[in-house]
Amino acid sequence: MKKLSLFAIVALFAFSACNSNTEKSESTGTDTLAQETAAAPVEKEVSITINAGDDMKYDLSEIKVKEGQTVKLTLNHTGKLAKEAMGHNWALLTQGTIVSDFSAKAMQAKDTDYIPAGASEVIVHTKLIGGGQSDTIEFVAPAKGVYEFICSFPGHSALMKGTFYVE
Repeated sequence: MKKLSLFAIVALFAFSACNSNTEKSESTGTDTLAQETAAAPVEKEVSITINAGDDMKYDLSEIKVKEGQTVKLTLNHTGKLAKEAMGHNWALLTQGTIVSDFSAKAMQAKDTDYIPAGASEVIVHTKLIGGGQSDTIEFVAPAKGVYEFICSFPGHSALMKGTFYVE
């Protein structure tokens, strides 16, 4: 009986010691993680991929970035139709742009891939692409605010549009 009791006491002591160390270790780990999270800087670059197919829809309707962040945006045309029939681009418009007015101007700009030359309404845009193609652009996120993005191919902006939030 004494051996069992002594064994039980030693086991209990060992278990308590291990448990105590584990709690300290976990506590220290949590504190360190909290400090690292609080000190984590905003990512300097963000990568965004947008897909659009022959159904005239972007797969993203909202994009959120931070002011001054470098944005690397890739547009993939997942459809099969040529750009002359079902071309897509991605154009970020300035705040306050009336999309219907801009789209009417863009329809007249076939020679410049439906982005009017010198258009002050466009902050940045991809090139016009057809089925199976992609284009990647890199730009610095503008000032905080809410912006719109569209496809400027004739007739597409009614369905191919979204909101670009800069925080």
